Amino acid sequence: MTTSIEPSARELPAHSDILVVGSGFAGMGVVARVLRQDPTADITVIERAHDVGGTWRDNTYPGVACDVPTSLYSFSFAPYADWKHTFARGPEIHEYLRGVADRHGIRERLITGCALLDARWDEDRCRWHVTTEKGECTARVLVAATGTLSTPKLPAVPGLDTFQGQAFHSATWDHDVDLAGKRVAVVGTGASAIQFVPEIAPIAQHTVVFQRTPAWVVPRADRTRGPLERALYRRAPWTLKAQRGAIYAYREMYVEMMARRPKLLGAAHLVATAFLHRKVRDRTLRERVVPSYRIGCKRMLLSNDWYDTLQRPDVDLVDSGLTAVTPTGVVDRDGREREVDVIVFGTGFTPTEPPVAHLIRDGEGVTLAERWQGSPRAYRGTTIAGFPNLFMMYGPNTNLGHSSIVYMLESQSAYLESALREMSDAGIEAVDVRPDALESWNADLDRDLAGTVWNTGGCSSWYLDASGRNSAMWPTFTWLFRRATKKFDRENYRALRPVTATRTDPATEKVNA
Repeated sequence: MTTSIEPSARELPAHSDILVVGSGFAGMGVVARVLRQDPTADITVIERAHDVGGTWRDNTYPGVACDVPTSLYSFSFAPYADWKHTFARGPEIHEYLRGVADRHGIRERLITGCALLDARWDEDRCRWHVTTEKGECTARVLVAATGTLSTPKLPAVPGLDTFQGQAFHSATWDHDVDLAGKRVAVVGTGASAIQFVPEIAPIAQHTVVFQRTPAWVVPRADRTRGPLERALYRRAPWTLKAQRGAIYAYREMYVEMMARRPKLLGAAHLVATAFLHRKVRDRTLRERVVPSYRIGCKRMLLSNDWYDTLQRPDVDLVDSGLTAVTPTGVVDRDGREREVDVIVFGTGFTPTEPPVAHLIRDGEGVTLAERWQGSPRAYRGTTIAGFPNLFMMYGPNTNLGHSSIVYMLESQSAYLESALREMSDAGIEAVDVRPDALESWNADLDRDLAGTVWNTGGCSSWYLDASGRNSAMWPTFTWLFRRATKKFDRENYRALRPVTATRTDPATEKVNA
């Protein structure tokens, strides 16, 4: 459990030049980038919780850990030599982020306990009018850094409100509930469940796992970093940088399998299948946990003890979804009721329907969610036509199946900072991406995604939105995204100024005057 932090007593300023919503990896990366270029920048960070950390602050379930090597899943500007594992545990990542906030000027600009309630673009003033839990303010630039995997998704299960035991989502783990000797139902077998089920099964009296769709599981090559290794990284920082570079290069090769030549995934299939046969000798159980879709279509899960846990005598696997809840138990697809004391939902989040999209409105009052209509689209994953000076971190089509999202976030931060400099140099108050540029960018994405395993692998995943479009994944090498976001491309934007402005910019199609 993370340390409790009191809400910030800092008042919300009446106006900030840059207002960042969220203080996880995304928000902190933006602030650090801007301040490195301009230490005097007028930037404020609002956070609904009482500490920084985002998903690594909120997810405190047993066994929570990163599934990307930590040398890569960290900021390039804040290398850390003392990771204790090659795949860091959640509390360690949270402490790392708190240290970054302290050392890079983020804490001084942070207002906690301050959730965003509404943000509307004022066309005449070229300002965002923002309503928060701590009052109202304006901002010239609004940065939505709330993350994609931040709001838990609970299934609409009949009878859940009648359950007399305890029920909670893994992302809001209730540590006051003692699972020792309890009968526990776990709904879902995704990335979180395969981490916490092996932790709780040994202490629970009995655990029943509801699996709607099995996942491909591969070994997690995790190891402990000893004191001598950590000392080497501290005394010779170049070795840590070299390790990061090697891991990055190795991970980029995954693109060939997943996006460019899915037939090469046969090698990954052999690894996963061999691992399954070595771990599970019972043919009947093996058949129940083998996915029917091509490996890589959904997120490959890393675990060394998932299959072992499923074979425990006090663990039952139900290979169907949960259909109902009674006051004392759970009901499977065959109508069988199992009495349980606790229900834990490992049912994921709402990545293609981010809640923040319902809070951000254009000049006519239309929300971002209404504009998207269930299929998020952005330019360079960052800006949206009709929403000037809005920059979305971890936006549409920036998710990865092979590398670290932190690399993508740093790329977006560089793009945002370049936009700020360009606007300042040109005397422009606001920029709005041209609709044709946005459409062209997304048409290219759709074309590049068409042959990837995420689109053709035969699965139903959260990568695909309500329209069936893949609005989540980046389809190729991450260095290509970095190249695309290295410098702000002003030619693809309209320039805007307040109605009181008298200057005009001949390089733009029209300026409010």
